[in-house]
Amino acid sequence: MKFHWNMPASVRPHYETELEASHKAEASGHIREAWRHLERAHILGQRWPREHNAVHWRMLKFGIRIKDMHEIIGQLPRLIFGGVKSFAGTVPIGNTGGSNVPAMKPMEVPADLNALLAGTVQK
Repeated sequence: MKFHWNMPASVRPHYETELEASHKAEASGHIREAWRHLERAHILGQRWPREHNAVHWRMLKFGIRIKDMHEIIGQLPRLIFGGVKSFAGTVPIGNTGGSNVPAMKPMEVPADLNALLAGTVQK
């Protein structure tokens, strides 16, 4: 088993860009756009424990801010187990991370993100 810890330098700026875009969209009142950027950050960061949990923490805070109890409750187990699954390399690739999808469901990775992740770790 290969353990995953450090996000590659080639992926990090794109991950951070998605997080910043989410913050800006939310500050501008564009809630759906903000969430879409969090989902994209989740796809980019889900293979690495720190980044994976950081996105779930932001998703939890987002759920609290918009008063979405389903999202709040859905993020709690993801925060507990997401980083462990990342560390062990057993995440469902492409999963967008929200409570609107099953936590272990693999999903298609958008082409632009797939290109960024190509060759970073075994799928």
